[in-house]
Amino acid sequence: MHKSALVLFSGGQDSTTCLADALVRFERVETLGFDYGQRHSIELDVRLQVLERLRREFPHWDARLGEDHLLKLDVLAQVSESSLTQDIAFAMQANGLPNTFVPGRNLLFLTLAGALAYRRGLEVIVTGVCETDYSGYPDCRDDTMKAMQLALSLGMDRRLVVDTPLMWLDKAQTWALAERLGGQALVRLVVEATHTCYEGERGQLHAWGHGCGHCPACELRARGWERYAASRASVG
Repeated sequence: MHKSALVLFSGGQDSTTCLADALVRFERVETLGFDYGQRHSIELDVRLQVLERLRREFPHWDARLGEDHLLKLDVLAQVSESSLTQDIAFAMQANGLPNTFVPGRNLLFLTLAGALAYRRGLEVIVTGVCETDYSGYPDCRDDTMKAMQLALSLGMDRRLVVDTPLMWLDKAQTWALAERLGGQALVRLVVEATHTCYEGERGQLHAWGHGCGHCPACELRARGWERYAASRASVG
């Protein structure tokens, strides 16, 4: 019954797939990005290019795609020692989490998204977090999302839904979802235009997209592409 959504949109594979899914399901969709001092700040430019291509290549979605918002959150870089916000090598930490984990990032993202959704009259907050093919981040887990939905709804005194369409999908299934939503045209857009690489590498275009090919995000995306391509080949 919900008609409007705010999509947390970084310009990466997952958030672009979530945005396409929202454009299929909701009549009014707005997008929200964050500048939090990330090393791969190239995504802030890429996300605008993805939005432009979505409007141009999928004109039936254009009327549903509303305003884009960008919030600055430099404070995250100040309070965290993460390889996403500082020039340090990617590695595993003693607690079993990769040092790409930015503590509190998704909690803060959702809190601000809730405030913006409240002001804009949007009913659903869509985020591309997932518990299947991911790095173990605790703020991506289903329990965390349910808790945030409850806290936001209570704190805003308005029912807000936190929607996680990728929660139980692996990366291969995420590629397949993009194909179901927009055919090979959307898959091609994800490959050519989106950005996931933690190193901010946009030079070489691999079969699965731009990236350095060796950071955790690239490795995860590439493995998912290989499984997706293999499944398509077996069907064909």
